Formats: sequence, C-alpha cells, structure tokens
Amino acid sequence: MKYFSVIVWVLLTASISHAQVRVAHIFGDHMVLQRNKEIPVWGWASSKEKVTVKLGGQTKTIQAGSDGKWMVKFAAMQAGGPFQLLISAKSGKITLNDVLIGEVWICSGQSNMEWPVNRSDNADNEKQSATFPQIRHFKVANSLSLNPEADLKEGEWKVCSPETVGDFTAVGYFFARSLYQKLNVPVGLINTSWGGSQVEGWISKDAMLLSDVLKDYATTMPQSWEGANTSLDKQLKRNAFGKEDVVLTSEDERKYTQPDYDFSRWRDGSAPGSWDWQGFWAYRGNGYAEKTITIPASIADQTSTLGFGQNDSPGQVYLNGKLIWEGALKGRRKIEVPAHTWTAGKNTLLLKFGVTKEPSWFGMGLHGAPEDFYVQTETERINLNGSWKNMPAIADKYEFAHLQNNMGTIIYNAMVHPLIPYAFEGVIWYQGEANAGRAYQYRKTFPLLINDWRQRWGNTFPFLFVQLSSYGSTQSSNQGSNWAELREAQTMTLQLPQTGMVVTTDIGNPADIHPTNKQDVGKRLAASALKIAYQKDITYSGPMYTSVKYEKGKAILSFQFADKGLVAKDKYGYLKGFEIAGEDNVFYYAKAEIIGNQVVVYHPKDAVPVSVRYAWTDAPSEANLFNTEGLPASPFRTDTWTSITTNEKFH
Repeated sequence: MKYFSVIVWVLLTASISHAQVRVAHIFGDHMVLQRNKEIPVWGWASSKEKVTVKLGGQTKTIQAGSDGKWMVKFAAMQAGGPFQLLISAKSGKITLNDVLIGEVWICSGQSNMEWPVNRSDNADNEKQSATFPQIRHFKVANSLSLNPEADLKEGEWKVCSPETVGDFTAVGYFFARSLYQKLNVPVGLINTSWGGSQVEGWISKDAMLLSDVLKDYATTMPQSWEGANTSLDKQLKRNAFGKEDVVLTSEDERKYTQPDYDFSRWRDGSAPGSWDWQGFWAYRGNGYAEKTITIPASIADQTSTLGFGQNDSPGQVYLNGKLIWEGALKGRRKIEVPAHTWTAGKNTLLLKFGVTKEPSWFGMGLHGAPEDFYVQTETERINLNGSWKNMPAIADKYEFAHLQNNMGTIIYNAMVHPLIPYAFEGVIWYQGEANAGRAYQYRKTFPLLINDWRQRWGNTFPFLFVQLSSYGSTQSSNQGSNWAELREAQTMTLQLPQTGMVVTTDIGNPADIHPTNKQDVGKRLAASALKIAYQKDITYSGPMYTSVKYEKGKAILSFQFADKGLVAKDKYGYLKGFEIAGEDNVFYYAKAEIIGNQVVVYHPKDAVPVSVRYAWTDAPSEANLFNTEGLPASPFRTDTWTSITTNEKFH
C-alpha cells in the first residue's frame, strides 16, 4: 500500500507539472465581465509555469503555483467591447473572443428560476423579438459534489437571439432585458439553479458549522454517498413505519393483498405525484399505492375501464386482494374490468409498480394528469385522482438516487464554489417552495445563505429575491399556512443590507406551482435592481406593513412605500384579504377601508381586534391592496403567535 501511494503521488505530480494551460470553465467566448470592478481571471497550468493574460490593453503575468493554479486581476473597465482575452504560456495558448464588459448577475434558486422562456407566457412572440446580442447567458449544469469543486465540469456562454433564448432562465431573461433597456450596457446572466432544491443545499459546510440551526447537521452529515444512503434509508423507514429498524420479508408484504388488510397506517400520498415529494425522497425500487373506492351497483354490474395513470415499469393491479392485471403499459394506462369484478360498496384498489422509465426524472410514483385516474362505464365515471396511500416495497431490492436534496451543501460545492471569485454586480434568487415545511427555520437559513455567499466573495453585493407566489388553497388563519410563514421569513430577511424582495401573489396560479407569467417577475426584480444596485429614483416595492394601533375596536395599519396612497385593485373598490382576531386568537374575515396611506380594519359585529393578518394563506390571489404605482402589498401579520412550522427542522 505504501508503494501504491507513492506511485499515485508521482503520477499526480507529473500530471500537474506537464499540464497544458487552461482557464476556468466560466470563462469563454461571448462572456460578459463585470464593469467598474476589478476583474479576476484564473485557471491552471504546469507547476510554476509563467502565464501571461491580456485584456483590453492590460497585460498581467503570473507564475502558477506548485499546484498549477494561477490567477490575475485586471483593473476595472468601463462597459464596452467586444474584446479578446488572450492567455499564453509555454504549454499553450488560449484566445477567447467576443468578450463584453457590462453588468453580470447570478440567477439562482429552484424551478421557478430554472423555468425557461420556452415554457413562459407568449413564448413564441417573446422568442421572435429576442434579438439582444448584448445579453448573454451561461447555464451551470446541474451537478453535485461531496466536497467543494475547483471548477465547473462544463458550460458555455450563449448570445441572446430568437434561436437561443428559449433555453434561458425566463425570470433572468426578462430581468436582463429590462436592465439592458434602462442602462444600455451589456448584461450577462450566470444561471445556477435547480428545480426542487432546498436552501440548505446551496449553503457551504463552513457556514453551517457557524450556524446555531445547522451546526448539528453539519457536524454529523454524511461524508460519502454510502453514508447519505444510510441516512435516507433511516428517513424512509421513519416515514413509512415510524421507526428505523424495520426489516420485512416477501411473505410480510404478501399480506398487503389480503382482502381484510388495514391500510390506515400507510403514508398519505397523492396521485398523480412523485414519491420524492411525498415522504420517500430519492427512493428507487418497487412500491405500492392503495385507494379505497366506493362503487355503485350500476358500475359493478357492468364492464368498466380502469385508468391508473402513467408508470411504464412492470406492475400488478389487485382488486379486493385479487390480481386482475399484470404487465407493463406505456403512456396512459387503462385496462378493462369485467362485470361483477367490482363489489357494490367499498373496494380496495392496490397497485404495485417500479421506477418510471420515461420520463426518467420522475422516479417513483404515478405520473400523468388528474384525468388519467378513473373508473368509468359508458354512462358513469368516478375520478381516482387525489388522495392515495403509499408504501415502499422494502422486501424487494431498492436504492437511492443521487439527487439535489440528499444532503446539505452538495449543490453549493458543485454549482457555486467553482464560480468564486468571478466578478458580478448582484444575485437574483427565486426559491422557498421546497422549504415551506420548515418556514420558521428559513428565518435563519435564508439569511445564512446570503451572508455565506457574500463572505465567500468578500463583497456585500445586492441580493434580490422573489417572495413565494400564490399556489394551493385559500385557508383561513385559523388553519395556518406554511407558505404564508415562508413569505414572512423572506420579508424578515430584508433586515440584511442591500436586499430587495418582489411580491408576486397577484401573478401566481393557485393550480400550478410554476406560474408562467415570468415577465412581470423579471420586471419587478429589475426595478429593485435599478433602485438598490444602480441608485435610480424609482418606486421599487409595493406597500410594506410597518405598524398598527388599535382605536375604538378598529385596527389602523401604516405602511412603507405608500407615500402617494393606496388602492384596492377591484372594480367595485372593495379591499379584500384581511382577517382579525381577538383575545381568543380566533380569526374572522374582516372589513377594510383605505384612508389615505393607511388601512382601517374592523369586524362588522364589533369584535375587538388584537391581531390583523393580510393574505395569510397559501394562495392569497384575492388579496388586492396595492400602492398607486401598481405594486402589490406584501402579506403580513401584526401578531407573533406561535408558528405552525416552529418545530420543523432540517435533517
């Protein structure tokens, strides 16, 4: 073993000593470099090799370190170009063409940031008009790493055109377009985003170790994928069985097909839907889904069709414990059920299936649209979408996919750390949906991310973010809302300097977590950037609650960003979205009136308020308080009563 280690060291040293000069992957043809700031450029060469780098009339010469790493820093430059970046050494030469100097912004977060122009509102028209050659886009490939990476694995800068813009981040593109039209300088976007990602994946381990809410995780987190799999296996069994030491045999799982088996302890799930978001993250194997259905005699007495979604793996269908179908079907699966197979009354439908092959990203679960789940005859139909019970088949062979949320820091290591210290102006961020279940903890984890990135770059750059939009139900404050609490955590993050938040509850889609109106999101982020980063004298925020006073059974609310007045965006002029509660902490929908730049809230039955909440639901699409500049008010509450997510922690 000793001799083997020596040989590895010799080979590694030899490869460094004779490496051809190269530059980090973030540098390439068509890139945009940040104006008015020192410009670092770095790469690798042979050990101790002299490297000369030229840009815009500046020449820098540096000797690579013993590890081959080199870096030069050019003096700040004005916006302009195109330039060439020339890198030369004994081991080779590199020429990068069409380099512009302008404004560079990092675009990060989860799927609503990753969402492309191709899938946004008016995509065809937007692409046809996208001739903006001074807007450039770099997509950081989705990648994971257990340790901080020195470089990206791939990537290239794309010039904005009708042919290329479809794959750009939509929020980022509409943001860049607004900036370009206002500033008239090149704009570069570095798009490092990943759908479904949690904030913890984007934070460095070093930052976690200094955090009071993530230190315990960071000190015990897995050090290998095998360790991560072990942690996920424990989590899987906790979620499925309530304990970690469960071992089942095939004989145990055959009991699931008994007609009188009790499924009440199985985990609640839904169809359609991926199991990754239903308590069985990254599980890949076989599984069961069960639904109890009440069938009328009129259907039981006829031949019927059973539609059970899309999952092209081999599987079985059991009805009241009896196997009625076995095989594999592509696309929308449906089978014919002979007359008298169903029982009039309650029936147990049990499906067994494996990992979806196409689309491969879906993983475990039942894919498709809600209308793909049904029982029907020529005259009747029962929909089967919605609530199901799920259970992994742990007696069969299974594994865990390497996904973005298997553990913390792994996205930061591969998709952020390699970008440091590339110069840029600021960050736009759209994330939080994946953290809504831990909204209270997000009060600390989100600021931790911002401070972490700023420390890594050594710069308190502007950090602008999108508050969660409207999605899901419109429950009252008596039920509580994870999404409302996440919005509150985002709002609290504005206490950090150089931060800005755009409210989007008015342009969301309660039925779709991915609202396709990305144009207004980009415009509002651009307005925030023009104010915070470029000091333009504009209104960039909707009304923000500041204080409340109670007089004669009414609550009088004051707001920031309402100097020119408030309006109710309603054709009848009615203000909606307010609730009040008294000493009993029970909330009631309330009347609200605008008086100047204040709102007066009261209850028609003269209940004495001690708390007011506005837009405190998952999908507050009816909430309609705006300032006269047309920007929506941020959801808020005046109380500090216990949050429903207080005890939810990252593991």
